[in-house]
Amino acid sequence: MRAAVLREINQPLVIEDISIDTPMPNEVLVQTKASGVCRSDLHYIQGNYSHDLPVILGHEVAGVVEKVGANVTYVSPGDTVVGCLSIFCGRCERCLEGNPALCLRDPMWGLFRSENDKPKLYKDKETINQFLRLSSFAEMMLIHENALVKVDPEVPFEQLALIGCGVTTGLGAVLKTARIEAGSTVAVIGCGGVGLSAIQGARIAGALRIIAIDTVGSKLEMAIAHGATDTISATAGDVVQNVIEMTNGGVDYSFDALGIKQTAEQSYDMVRAGGTATIVGLIAEGVKIELDGAGFIDEKRVQGSCMGSNQFRKDMPKYIELYKQGRLKIDSLVSQKLKIDEINKAFDDMQTGEVARSVIVFS
Repeated sequence: MRAAVLREINQPLVIEDISIDTPMPNEVLVQTKASGVCRSDLHYIQGNYSHDLPVILGHEVAGVVEKVGANVTYVSPGDTVVGCLSIFCGRCERCLEGNPALCLRDPMWGLFRSENDKPKLYKDKETINQFLRLSSFAEMMLIHENALVKVDPEVPFEQLALIGCGVTTGLGAVLKTARIEAGSTVAVIGCGGVGLSAIQGARIAGALRIIAIDTVGSKLEMAIAHGATDTISATAGDVVQNVIEMTNGGVDYSFDALGIKQTAEQSYDMVRAGGTATIVGLIAEGVKIELDGAGFIDEKRVQGSCMGSNQFRKDMPKYIELYKQGRLKIDSLVSQKLKIDEINKAFDDMQTGEVARSVIVFS
């Protein structure tokens, strides 16, 4: 199969022919149909997060089941599925508490192959590492059944792929992590796929005012189209002060969809007394965030969100239904569709800030 392989940090992905193993008892062979290109993938290309190389990146994905292992009962060949990086064991304390996104993923529960097993991905005698248990920048994937959800086959694959990460991350951060109330004031920093999904989550939840913040004018226009009531250009003046002045003291909830030091700190500074800042974007390893300690006496809170605090087999079908009802806009998040040979263009375009989401489509 053809796949995009990362062999060196800060270098373009290389299109190669890679071999993929047959499913072990709890594994599923999936034909990749569409894979979104997420900023999290870029973090690994740039070395902000470490990973064994070579590796096939990609994790925002939809496809069709090709073959199943002997013990698989959840899916069958021909099923349309979305892959999710929040693989769960169903047995640990976190899973039993209803927080499968925080699953402990103990190797004893058989979610992963052992060192003695044949590698899932390889080229001749070289092992190719799997990324986040998915590796969707490839024509086929070999995935544990607990990282898949069956979905409506009538929904286009490009839209289903975005539900696999960006939409669920942004929507879930608002609806499940922060659980905002109707009538709240909200600010969202960064209006890419995740930020626009967070804006939609705030609209669906009944937020009174939704302030979108970005450096790119076209993204602020998209934010209005997806439910923002106000916009602030991050290049024009003091962002925090602008939010405070617009809301007479700060917002009830802020969401940082970018995950960089400056925006994480801004998200905390712009909430009112008793407000909550939620860091949604992936902050690079080793980065320290500085907060004004006086804010804690005002009961200001800051929290993280792990992929929208998802229970993906429960949540994703609901998000798909919102899309089918026209209440969740996903078509407009797909900025461009590209072939696997054009994947490096997708990352170049991401860094210009002009696209919400590029999607790699497979025949």
